[in-house]
Amino acid sequence: MKSVPTRTVFVKPYALFFQALANQTRMQVLHLLADKGSMNVSEICGELALEQTHVSHSLKCLTFCGLVTSSREGKSRIYSVNEQTVLPLLEIVDNHLRNYASNLFTCDALER
Repeated sequence: MKSVPTRTVFVKPYALFFQALANQTRMQVLHLLADKGSMNVSEICGELALEQTHVSHSLKCLTFCGLVTSSREGKSRIYSVNEQTVLPLLEIVDNHLRNYASNLFTCDALER
């Protein structure tokens, strides 16, 4: 019997992980937090010119999925990008995009 590589067991979690990233608002929030550091919802909304409800929903998903961390500071909740896993991932993607961004914009299988 042929053995199945261990990685195939994780296909669904992989797909869900990348689905969490496959949203323009969530990516804007991640990049903002990566660039500027910790921020509260109001600061994020001001920087991105987005409605608080939209940003809050995105932060809820990002936090639940472990892409962003949050902590209390008085009455505010402060959000930060997950420095252990997400920052290195963003650097890898940046390097990849330097070489392949034009291909992504012309790929027939991807929605743009």
